[in-house]
Amino acid sequence: MTTTDRMAHVAPVRFGPDSKFRFKCHKEVTCYTKCCRDINIVLTPYDIIRLKGRLQFASEEFLRLYTVPRLLEKTDLPMVTLRMLDDDQKSCPFVRKDGCIVYEDRPTTCRYYPIGVASLSHKAEAGDEEFYFFVNEPHCLGFEEDQEWRVSEWRQDQGVDIHDEINAGWTDLVVRKRSFPPNLKLIEESKKMFFLASYNIDQFRRFVFESSFLDRYEVDPETVAKIKTDETALLEFGLKWLKSVLYKDGGFKLKDGAATLKK
Repeated sequence: MTTTDRMAHVAPVRFGPDSKFRFKCHKEVTCYTKCCRDINIVLTPYDIIRLKGRLQFASEEFLRLYTVPRLLEKTDLPMVTLRMLDDDQKSCPFVRKDGCIVYEDRPTTCRYYPIGVASLSHKAEAGDEEFYFFVNEPHCLGFEEDQEWRVSEWRQDQGVDIHDEINAGWTDLVVRKRSFPPNLKLIEESKKMFFLASYNIDQFRRFVFESSFLDRYEVDPETVAKIKTDETALLEFGLKWLKSVLYKDGGFKLKDGAATLKK
């Protein structure tokens, strides 16, 4: 679901999991960190959890300092992009001459590069909906290196397979909405809920535990205990809740008499 504006100017080549390419990025290539500048990086929900944890920020503080709110193209859904520095190169705030200072927790887009992933449409049983694309940018000298990869090997090596697994619920929500007719819009309240559960994980936790949420919905005690302390579990819980609220397909059940409770 993530890509860069810059890639739009280079013809992408469609890849599958077994497609091969040559690439290696290291400090000896003269273009090192150039790909981290003048770039539009869409942040996924799991990106926010990793980055805010790395920087020891609450989600609201991280969102305020490091992101720009936008509407996701063709969906009208709220999302965020990484806020670049206001310098001549529009640099990533986490890049230095010797590399990325948050490398272990870098965003999904950065992990995928030079591969991207896209989804064609939603299907309930979608297991083969994603395809990959490869973009050989002219400035990048990493493509001249000898190391060869399969797409599946690259995803595992970069840890992006884990990111995709955790973000799968969010991706499904976005792809479903993209398949709707353009004139079918979500109401503002639904957009706020989508943003809350997707990005503002600390506020969503307060919403679950400090409102009537658990009085309204049937949630088993084991799940309640887990989402209290595990942010990734809370994110996946929130995405399933969104699926239920937005598409009536998440398995959440209201308790008897819940309709009369105040939020």
